[in-house]
Amino acid sequence: MKDALKAAARFVALVGVSPVLASYWLNAALIGRNRALESASQLLSLAPGITGQYLRRAFLQRALAGCHPTALVEFGTIFSQAGARLDANVYVGPRCVLGLVHLERDVLLASGVQIPSGGQTHHFDDPTRPIREQGGERRVVTVGAGAWVGAGAIVLADVGAGTVVAAGAVVTKPLPENVIAGGVPARVIRPRFAVPGSEDV
Repeated sequence: MKDALKAAARFVALVGVSPVLASYWLNAALIGRNRALESASQLLSLAPGITGQYLRRAFLQRALAGCHPTALVEFGTIFSQAGARLDANVYVGPRCVLGLVHLERDVLLASGVQIPSGGQTHHFDDPTRPIREQGGERRVVTVGAGAWVGAGAIVLADVGAGTVVAAGAVVTKPLPENVIAGGVPARVIRPRFAVPGSEDV
């Protein structure tokens, strides 16, 4: 019964979001998928509660490179890159800003997390030219399976599977698996789990 209700809710959400999808595909043909995605995700980010969760998922499953049916995206979250991927059981908290990102299975993002498309989206080496004219590079930022990123963190580099990133941290270099990291810039504070044989005698 519960599965049937969820299936019905998914169908209703798809019908409800179909005008936004139609507008998205039209805009994508005119101005490109990424700019069209920003516009549509801003609109859908305003839908509150469970209704908003279902509407966003119905849209993102058809607009992103990948969005698993179990992924959950909360109120206020905006996407800017159609190449983003959300794997199974991903949770994206309220008011996150996501670029070219791959959130592997069971990743948890708290509120206000920002993951732009790497740390080189704007070049700034030439003092004779405005930064906006110097271009940049986008790359996929991967947050490994089971990682947890705390509120307000900014993630510019890959995060290893099972790693915890403290609230407010700024990740500028890749983090290994199963550690706790924090600070600006983020550094490894300690392993998540005790290493066999390292206990005090």
